[in-house]
Amino acid sequence: MSNQNKEGAQEAMQKFGRFLSGMVLPNIGAFIAWGLLTALFIPTGWCPNEYLAQVGAPMSKWLIPLLLGYSGGAAIYGHRGGVLGAIATSGVIAGSDIPMFLGAMIMGPLGGWVIKKFDKAIEDHIPTGFEMLINNFSAGIIGGILAILAFAAIGPVVLAANAVLRAGVEGIVAMGLLPLASIIIEPAKVLFLNNAINHGVLSPLGIQQAEQYGKSMFFLLEANPGPGFGVLLAYWFFGKGMAKESTPGAMIIHVLGGIHEIYFPYILMKPILVLAVIAGGMSGVFTLNLLGGGLIAPASPGSILAVLAMTPKGAFLANVADFLVATAVSCAVASIFIKGSHDDGNDESLAAARESMVEMKNRGKDLPADEKKVSGAELKRIVYACDAGMGSSALGAAALRKKLKKDGYTDISVTNCAIGNIPKDAQLVVSHEKLAERALEDSPQAEHIWVKDFTQNNVFDIVSARLKGENAAAAAPAPAEEEHLKAGILTKENVKVGLPSVSKEEAIKAAGELLVKGGYVDEPYVEGMLNREKDVSTYIGKGIAIPHGENAVKSSIKKTGIVVMQYPEGVQFGDNKAHLIVGIAGLGNDHLTILANIATMVGDYSDEQLQNLYTTKDPNVLYDAFTKED
Repeated sequence: MSNQNKEGAQEAMQKFGRFLSGMVLPNIGAFIAWGLLTALFIPTGWCPNEYLAQVGAPMSKWLIPLLLGYSGGAAIYGHRGGVLGAIATSGVIAGSDIPMFLGAMIMGPLGGWVIKKFDKAIEDHIPTGFEMLINNFSAGIIGGILAILAFAAIGPVVLAANAVLRAGVEGIVAMGLLPLASIIIEPAKVLFLNNAINHGVLSPLGIQQAEQYGKSMFFLLEANPGPGFGVLLAYWFFGKGMAKESTPGAMIIHVLGGIHEIYFPYILMKPILVLAVIAGGMSGVFTLNLLGGGLIAPASPGSILAVLAMTPKGAFLANVADFLVATAVSCAVASIFIKGSHDDGNDESLAAARESMVEMKNRGKDLPADEKKVSGAELKRIVYACDAGMGSSALGAAALRKKLKKDGYTDISVTNCAIGNIPKDAQLVVSHEKLAERALEDSPQAEHIWVKDFTQNNVFDIVSARLKGENAAAAAPAPAEEEHLKAGILTKENVKVGLPSVSKEEAIKAAGELLVKGGYVDEPYVEGMLNREKDVSTYIGKGIAIPHGENAVKSSIKKTGIVVMQYPEGVQFGDNKAHLIVGIAGLGNDHLTILANIATMVGDYSDEQLQNLYTTKDPNVLYDAFTKED
């Protein structure tokens, strides 16, 4: 097989793994809740209680599969896809006596895909005024058909496949060959294929086994931090330079934080060390099997704390031994290779390994070699895209639009939208680097620019240079367009000054609650603001953050509104400190005037002017700054 084919297969597996993790990881809380209830109240649990034990059964039978189905459908087509995914999943659940996790992972995405294709087919044929009626009835009818299909066809197929898998795995266990699974699992982790293996195979099998026996070893085959910890210990004992000095922090992050990716660069620096993690993994699984260990639910993240939290009564010795044996064997094997190596462990070798790791993890996210490049003479349509399409991207678009108009380029359209809704005629798409893969899939016809910050970037320089380089004639500076602020978008009552410093989450929640109080949004929008911040920071530079809801909660917006909250001492957003928190809820383009004013502050205000906004005790000063005509 050629290198190109290998990379293509790896990319496909990584993409598959990311998709599976997108269904499972958001619902880990439900798995943990079910696992804890099982561990506490089943007959062999910590506090056996036949009455309370009944609570756990509906979770594994209905709740978790429906959550998986919804998440799978939503990943394909947002909330509407999620609803269809859940309806379709209910059919496969009804036809089975076992937890239908695998069936949910099939029917959820299928439901989202079918309704997406249906909506696309009829989008130009719906009579005006009948949109809601057709949307609701089409979802109900298609959902019902999919539920029947799942009940009559998909369910039996999944049950048959499950029986084959279960028989095969039980046969491997009976023959004592389960440790050999580490030969596949440990190298796969370093290649970032762990999601496909863990969430696609091990967790569903483990949950079914835990349902029957109260625990399962499958949950520990990939999550055991011992093999990676052993490699880090070997570097600490016998490594040199940066490779040695950096391991204490890496060990804490790996073992206590459960972030296994932290040790991958150390193996990539010396690929022979993959033998160490394989040996450690096999030894750990052998010990686990010998002593009868296992977990009651997935340990996510794979930290020793999560492992202990998911350990049932009577399995602590086995699970701790699994971790210690895997660590010791991995460390011993890795030490042999590290001691015998002539590499000095300098900063360059570790940095190169980290770059290699990032390249493998992001393979498929980079632009292809024959990257599209729009000439300055042809450039007419630029689109900024973010998750929700109403905050960060709108701000970036407003800033670029203003600069281009100032230079006289009035015939270039600069708009913003949500990922998933990028126009097919977009020529140049600007999106956050964390959304790169989704942007590429959504607009393969366009040239793409990835940014870390929607306002503090060099997009204008790139575009301007290309326009001038192509001798595109710039007209005389365009006259300023009057953009009038609609009444009620920002009121003086929603400008708060002199607030004491709080955590980022508290500040975002306070902004969201003020939007709710003002009648702009419903309560779910607040949670959507917090979720949005977890994905991509809304800090835009120069002491300003613009928290807003993720795309999934756009339906919670009742009308466009802005709230401005001043924190003179600042609120920490990662390494940056925000003094102005601007909470945004936007319908359509109503809020673009204020976003244009924010862009003006970021780009044109002097440090002294901004400092005055950060410290003024007069709310009218902030109100005037945000509501002036641009």
